[in-house]
Amino acid sequence: MRAAVLHEIGQDKLEVLDDVEAVGFGPGKVRIRVRATGLCHSDVSAMSGVLPQPAPFVPGHEGAGEIVDVGDGVGGLQQGDRVLMCWLPACGACPACRRGQSQLCLAGFLNAGTPNFRRPGGDVFGFAGTGTFAEEVVVGAGCAVPIPDDVPYEIAALIGCGVTTGLGAAINTAKVTAGSSVAVIGCGGVGISTIQGARVQGAARIVAVDPVASRREAALRFGATDAVPPDELADAKQRITGGEGFDYVFEVVGRSATARTAYDTTRRGGTLCIVGAGAMDDFLQLNMFELFFDEKRILPSMYGGGDVLRSYERAIALWRAGRIDLESLITHRVQLAEINEALTQMRTGEALRTCIEI
Repeated sequence: MRAAVLHEIGQDKLEVLDDVEAVGFGPGKVRIRVRATGLCHSDVSAMSGVLPQPAPFVPGHEGAGEIVDVGDGVGGLQQGDRVLMCWLPACGACPACRRGQSQLCLAGFLNAGTPNFRRPGGDVFGFAGTGTFAEEVVVGAGCAVPIPDDVPYEIAALIGCGVTTGLGAAINTAKVTAGSSVAVIGCGGVGISTIQGARVQGAARIVAVDPVASRREAALRFGATDAVPPDELADAKQRITGGEGFDYVFEVVGRSATARTAYDTTRRGGTLCIVGAGAMDDFLQLNMFELFFDEKRILPSMYGGGDVLRSYERAIALWRAGRIDLESLITHRVQLAEINEALTQMRTGEALRTCIEI
């Protein structure tokens, strides 16, 4: 089958090969024919080495498709089921799962070190244990989440990561309150989803912060009340909050510099929510006095900050009700052979989300 492969960490382009095999099928596993997948910034971060991932590997973790084969011992799934792929499946038995925090379950990370593809040159890994830039994947049954018939594959794919992450940060983690002021730093697909989550929660002012003009313009269509480039954020803070700072600030970039800016933009007693996934050697500098004196809450948000399956259900319900716009998040569509065009669209900020149709 065809799959897009990164041969070495640090390369900036993928090679689409036609000699890749999805391997590992057996008891407890399902084989999925991928129909649509989104390009998430985490894929690019894994390619560059910011996020740890063994190579060679097939990127992609935000996908949806149909089950073509079901292994022994798998219950509740059958051939032909339409599913989205959960890259962080819950085991259901660990302390985190029992507390209703399946986003913190570590069982899914164990799959990331097991190759799920093979080609004549040797084993190939799948990013985050999936690897959706391929025509087929073999994953554990817990990764396959059935979707209703009225949910298109491309919408389901977005819910599989970016939408759930952004909505959940505003709703589950920060718990944005009605009438509050919000700033969102970084307005790609996840940042736009955060803006929509803040709007659903009833925020009165939502300021979108991004260096790319087209993304700022898009943020206004998705519910932001204001949109500024990073060098105008301080002025927006003064103008909108009288210099006090915003009630909630979301960092959706994954860099210490923007996290520090987000901290300084949050009012005393307010909430800073870290949504972006950054590097292990990038340290945020805060002193002990400001931590005590400012009494700002610093809340990391992992995969939407709540039970993942419940977050999927809520995203679908809000989409059906017309409360969130997911179709417009997809600004570009490409075929698998054009995957490197999608990478360029993300790196330049041209796209909010590119859907790879497979």
